[in-house]
Amino acid sequence: MKPHFARAARGLAVVMLVVAWAAAAHYTTALVDASSWGALLGLAPFALIAGGFAWRSPRRALLLALLAVAAAALALVWPILAHNVGWMYFVQHAGTNALLCIAFGRTLGDGHVPMCTRIAEITHGRVSAALARYTRQVTVAWTLYFGVTAVASAALFAFGPLAAWSTFANLLTIPLVTTMFAAEYVVRCRVLSREDRGSILDAVRAYRQSSGDAARASAAFSAAER
Repeated sequence: MKPHFARAARGLAVVMLVVAWAAAAHYTTALVDASSWGALLGLAPFALIAGGFAWRSPRRALLLALLAVAAAALALVWPILAHNVGWMYFVQHAGTNALLCIAFGRTLGDGHVPMCTRIAEITHGRVSAALARYTRQVTVAWTLYFGVTAVASAALFAFGPLAAWSTFANLLTIPLVTTMFAAEYVVRCRVLSREDRGSILDAVRAYRQSSGDAARASAAFSAAER
């Protein structure tokens, strides 16, 4: 029971952290004129991702030095960032969704394996014809979701009040993504056989495995180059 309790506790802690981050992002974006804390929150995801990538890279010293230079440059313009927190969150939200739209959409072209089919291959091993058709449709759905979200974010930020955009981007992103996952799972249970269904947790584990394999392959290729 202890391992299950530990996993549940970690999951709950992650959920609480994400909810707290979203609430703080909304507050520093829509309810105050300037906030250094808001700027820090906006930069934190990029800093963590970039720092983790640099630390695992064979060129660790070079990339960490570049990050240090970037941090110094940000320090020079910090007052501007603190007074334009909304722009930081907008670039992060709209840019992330646009990139995800491109990443999913480009796998739908001829000669490519749809993104969700790749994940299904990791989960099931061999993908049936029915599962292949379904996962292609799911890839299309996620492509449209990310594209519509990016466009809606840009439209709200450009033409609506900042508070409305912040509510959409900072407070509704998690519920909307959760609803998308839940709706897809309901459809999956209705149209696929039991052996082809899998679970949401299986998809998460497969995505983490595929990301890890890609990162290890990239590191090995870089090491071979050296």
